[in-house]
Amino acid sequence: MLEIPGYEDGALTEGSAYLAHPLFWPVHFGTSLRGAAAQQAAFGADWDAAMELYRVLSSEHEWPVFSVPLSSGHTIHVVYRNIEGDHGVDYLIHHPEWSAAETLAVDDGHFMGPGMAWPELLSAALQSTAEGIDDPAARLLLLFPTLGDAQLPDDAATTLTTALAALTLVDDPAEVAGVLLDNQGQWAPAHWRLADGVRINDGEHSYRNPGNAFALPEEHLREISNALEAARSGCRAR
Repeated sequence: MLEIPGYEDGALTEGSAYLAHPLFWPVHFGTSLRGAAAQQAAFGADWDAAMELYRVLSSEHEWPVFSVPLSSGHTIHVVYRNIEGDHGVDYLIHHPEWSAAETLAVDDGHFMGPGMAWPELLSAALQSTAEGIDDPAARLLLLFPTLGDAQLPDDAATTLTTALAALTLVDDPAEVAGVLLDNQGQWAPAHWRLADGVRINDGEHSYRNPGNAFALPEEHLREISNALEAARSGCRAR
């Protein structure tokens, strides 16, 4: 059984096998596909099969975990938290020197986020690691629900469309990419900035807004910002 320090409540199991299932991705996007039109664009005629996959992913007997290692030694864990009456997806980040993982974002009825700016999402997707999920498109789509960025670059839709076309069976990847970027989770898209070299935002529900009482510790805000630094992958930060 998998273990994540500080996160010991459920039966954590390796979930990477689900990534080969094309319907995993629209199921994973969850609350970023709000409304009938968005769901029709993403699922089409596969709604029933997608809901069956969702029931499997939401089984209380197993909590699928998807791990995205970063070149800094940190790992982002995407955990399907399958507590009866409290289902959701937790996005955690951990380093071996930390006593416990920190939460970047939570996708559920009591959402928390955003956890990443677009340059960080792209950087995390492109970082090359020797273990864990290594496909850039899979890393991008897996971490996409952490995104909340009010200042997207012009090529964001093209990048997301390419990943969707590679890994899903949606009829119009460009349409779905547009829907996802318009929604960006349950939180309002945040404005990000660098403060003393640390990327922070103004989101009311974000752990990376130091103005919030529940913000991550200052030293971890800096460490996470460095680990997700866009320049590490040759991407120019704003």
